[in-house]
Amino acid sequence: MAPLTRIKLAWKALIELGPGQLAQYAWYHVLLRTGYLRRATRDVERVAKGSSPSPVIRRLFILPPRERLASILGVPGSASLLAEAEEILSGRIRLFGGPPVPLKLRTTEPLAHWTVYERGRGNSQAGEEGDTKFVWEPGRFGWAYTLARAYYLSRDERYAQGFWEFTETFLDANPPYLGLHWVSAQEVALRLIALVFSSAVFSTSAHSTRERTERLAESIAAHARRIPPSMAYARAQNNNHLLSEAVGLYTAGIALSEHPQAAHWRELGWRWFHRGLQAQVAEDGAFTQNSTNYHRLMLQLALWVHSISWTIDRPFPQATQERLAAATHWLSAMLDAESGCVPNLGPNDGAYIQPLTACPFGDYRPVLQVASEVFLGECLFPAGPWDELRLWLGFWDQGTEKRQSQPSPLSPTPLSPVFPSPHVIHSPHSDSWAYLRAARFRSRPGHADQLHLDLWWRGVNLAQDAGTYLYNAPPPWDNALACTGVHNTLAVAGLDQMSRAGRFLWLDWAQAQVVSRERAGDGSWERVTAQHDGYRRLGLVHQRAVTAFLDGRWVIEDRILKAGGLKGVGFKRQPVPSNLHWLLPDWEWQLVEEDETQVEIRLSSAWGPISLKIQAENGASLAGVWLTRAGQMLAGSGEVASYQGWVSPTYGQKLPALSLTVTASGKPPYSLVTHWLLPPDRIHSTT
Repeated sequence: MAPLTRIKLAWKALIELGPGQLAQYAWYHVLLRTGYLRRATRDVERVAKGSSPSPVIRRLFILPPRERLASILGVPGSASLLAEAEEILSGRIRLFGGPPVPLKLRTTEPLAHWTVYERGRGNSQAGEEGDTKFVWEPGRFGWAYTLARAYYLSRDERYAQGFWEFTETFLDANPPYLGLHWVSAQEVALRLIALVFSSAVFSTSAHSTRERTERLAESIAAHARRIPPSMAYARAQNNNHLLSEAVGLYTAGIALSEHPQAAHWRELGWRWFHRGLQAQVAEDGAFTQNSTNYHRLMLQLALWVHSISWTIDRPFPQATQERLAAATHWLSAMLDAESGCVPNLGPNDGAYIQPLTACPFGDYRPVLQVASEVFLGECLFPAGPWDELRLWLGFWDQGTEKRQSQPSPLSPTPLSPVFPSPHVIHSPHSDSWAYLRAARFRSRPGHADQLHLDLWWRGVNLAQDAGTYLYNAPPPWDNALACTGVHNTLAVAGLDQMSRAGRFLWLDWAQAQVVSRERAGDGSWERVTAQHDGYRRLGLVHQRAVTAFLDGRWVIEDRILKAGGLKGVGFKRQPVPSNLHWLLPDWEWQLVEEDETQVEIRLSSAWGPISLKIQAENGASLAGVWLTRAGQMLAGSGEVASYQGWVSPTYGQKLPALSLTVTASGKPPYSLVTHWLLPPDRIHSTT
């Protein structure tokens, strides 16, 4: 990269990210490169063992009644839980909610201090995939929650024995501050929380000997000591890293209450958790990382802190309560009531830090059920399998054993299956709804996805977000699904809406706004119109109007408009090309109509045919149509990017999907209009 280009990018980053975050990031690297972090996180555990008694792990929650747990799980849920626990005992775990893979807790490589890896050396342990997340995920100890749940439900000592043997394997293979498992303080914090939780559940087991418990307490203390020296990095990120590390410290400060540093950890964690959360959650409830998965992670952390705060009678500040109430509303607004899923919005790294539920990874009801009760005053859903998390977090008894010291929520808010949102449209046609992405970025975007549309019908994601797949793989899979071209939106001149300056860094942020929201007086249609300025460098604006009709039709009009007061660059009076993209389910398909002004594709669903017709209007014409699946061309001609035609439901997984791209050209203003025609809904079709 040329020096001038590097300076220009640095200046843009300074303006958009702000000097505070960049200063913290620079300070972190000063601490790293001067050797301070190495000295501050050397193996002090060896010294501590002989100088003071081992700390005692305090139980932070009341174990739920087994009969209530068994009732919520039911026979199918109990069988599923025990089957997964048996998988773990056999040495296989489900990373990121995916299929079983070998449980890897040790490496054959000689271990170096974690700062060596952070400085770009000694990365051979990243695994065959070249992605440290596949190394880190087993070290988060998500599998320990499954063994703990299975042990508590069945009282089978094999699960306790398995936990201790796997934990000792990890601790032996990864001594404090050596190896990749100690590089990220966030990973350290999440592992710490899992160890504290597991110690409580397994405390009554015969396998929980005094020696093992003392070693676990010493390990938790070593984990806590790792976090504070590098918090400058977490503060620079100002995202889930800061929240996770703060919660880890707070947890250690309460669980190891007799440790000499307990008060320091507790206060440091409490301060940065609330400061970070209040800064990262906007007034409307949107989370700073622009991601539904990270939004859930933030709520999980908040619920854990809320759950353990009863031990020291410490209520949340009012400002935190208000942001968490708004955050619960924000996520609930885009929940699909039939499936329990949400749009796969933004970066999705597969995080599910406390998998205390038999519900699948993509089901958001367990977290939203507890969050709505705690932060809004009433459960969102009726009793169901999603209630297991409520039990483990202590909301199982409304009688005398209910924690009287828990902070009460704000004034109870009447709940309904759907929360109003300016970006969510519920069709009068009862089986379909849509989410229109229109963000005002306050922090760095994860994806270039303005005006992306998610369309849901009968619990099925018809127009879907591709997700993430991988962050750290060789090209083209180095976070490739973050670009504009794979989202259900329009790309002008083949360009991204923003300037990509790295795998995780977008500059020249595109800002969007909802222009209007209209509804017919007779309720026969509803329309939301939004636009973004990501193509202001071309003197153009992309505007999208989404209309839902009573008869099941959805009409999406994409308009390319001239931006007032801006001079176009590169086109002037020439026609402007654009690509309209839709990512569809991997169903049987048929192209039934194609000419210079329109194209139609029909999909075969279990409920009947679905028609998707795209028309060029206002002087525009279609220049080409491409249909791809799993990186292979199905219709059209030319080269296909290998990342086209995939959807990633969780990290490290990709499934085939149909990728429809229509290229048009015309002189602005012109439009591309997409007509979705769905089979009659189940209510109207039976009347």
